[in-house]
Amino acid sequence: MSGLGKPRSKLGKWMDRRGIKQDWLIKTGGLSKGTVTSACNDESYIPSGTVMQKIIKALREVDPSVKATDFWEI
Repeated sequence: MSGLGKPRSKLGKWMDRRGIKQDWLIKTGGLSKGTVTSACNDESYIPSGTVMQKIIKALREVDPSVKATDFWEI
């Protein structure tokens, strides 16, 4: 749990620790608000391959070593 007491996924917690806002991921990754909300809040959400690639590509601007397996079991 963080901030407002909302549950967070591994991705959400990772972003929180780095001070990254969901709006940044929406804009940088070219993703919808609903997709980013699900990815950051729902631990059971596993994005499609295309969405996963967009998320990882955006996050690599912050941390070049980030991998999809850091957030999802694939």
